[in-house]
Amino acid sequence: MTLAELIPTFRNFLPEHLDPGRWPDRAQALPGGDITVGGTSLTGLAERFDTPGYVVDTATLRARCRAYRAALPDAEIAFAGKAFLCRRMAKLLAGEGLSLDVCSAGELATATSAGFPPGRIMLHGNAKPDHELRAALDAGVGRIVLDSPDEIDLLGALATRRQDVLIRVTPGIDGHTHRAVATGVEDQKFGFSLASGQAAEAVRRVRSKPLLNLVGLHCHLGSQITDVEVYERAVRALAGFLAEIAVRHGVTLPQLDLGGGHAVNFDLRGFGCRVKNVLAQECRKHGLAAPRLVVEPGRAIAARAGLTVYRVITVKRGVRTFVAVDGGFSDNPRPALYGARYAVRLLGRASSAPVAPATVVGRHCEAGDVLMRDAVLPGDIAAGDLLVVPCTGAYHHSMASTYNSVRRPPVIAIGDGEPELWIRRESAEDLMAREV
Repeated sequence: MTLAELIPTFRNFLPEHLDPGRWPDRAQALPGGDITVGGTSLTGLAERFDTPGYVVDTATLRARCRAYRAALPDAEIAFAGKAFLCRRMAKLLAGEGLSLDVCSAGELATATSAGFPPGRIMLHGNAKPDHELRAALDAGVGRIVLDSPDEIDLLGALATRRQDVLIRVTPGIDGHTHRAVATGVEDQKFGFSLASGQAAEAVRRVRSKPLLNLVGLHCHLGSQITDVEVYERAVRALAGFLAEIAVRHGVTLPQLDLGGGHAVNFDLRGFGCRVKNVLAQECRKHGLAAPRLVVEPGRAIAARAGLTVYRVITVKRGVRTFVAVDGGFSDNPRPALYGARYAVRLLGRASSAPVAPATVVGRHCEAGDVLMRDAVLPGDIAAGDLLVVPCTGAYHHSMASTYNSVRRPPVIAIGDGEPELWIRRESAEDLMAREV
């Protein structure tokens, strides 16, 4: 047998490198149908921890944190906690030198209970109750992002020592994303409008509060943004506003937070280079010292690190094929909320059957509990099979619910040794615990 004949034969026994745009860095598909992450079998995890289950590759999380620090070495990288936060995640982020933004007292408590440095925490939110502002002040968070005139007055009254704050500005820039996650445009609930003069009035109001120390501006253009140019436009708008503040109030603000919203496969290097250059140019034009950039990636760090493993419960073949799994809307509401689209793959066995279109649905009492409308799966898909969905590390655990009293899945982390439970599966006792 020739070498040319041997190579295809060997290839049948070699692991397959999966699409790096969707899968964890260490994911490999084996010829027998299993997938490993860092050498750990996903089929084995399903047998050990049952399904459905979230799986997180810590190596991918760390690599994404380091990619941001390398692309933006002079900037502050603050992970958007709403994407995925638990105590073990907070410890990982702290160890990687990132800051953290939180948007509730619960997220704040999670972070501080894990020992995350409070000085590297920012509190966000368009409607922060007074008890959450008190919790942030008591914890000693580094910054609070102010979002309304009422909040400025309330925080000014609650503060007992100097508190650094940012003003969230709505720059009127469309991030060209889903309307439900577009936050940089006018006529929506977040921030102070730049065009209407609300932002200028917010600056004046903050500066009238003796214990509020205005250190910068904040904006957020939306989620799943792929176009670096919209951030360049935001920098130009906010640099102009920084210059206006310098003239009117005689202060140069030292921080400019551009928020996050970066898509999974965002052009990070291009962003780092282009935004830095535009900021330098605009500040030179206005005679300003360039502020330190802050960015808040969430999805772009966590999404590819995560997978969800399901077990098929039923298959119905008719006008279309419905493949029902043991999870669904309660562990991934994003398809129903935003029309989010996911890939899916048979796990645990090889199939030679021709592929066919299928609709993967969940187990909940909702006709809209559809995970994938146009999945391509082997025609012999059957009850008992395992399915794996990549790119579920962001906004899945965070948005999970107990709809139909279905218990939330565990989070299983794959590191350098044995897999670890970061979060156990919810129990029936957990569901009853809040009832009086």
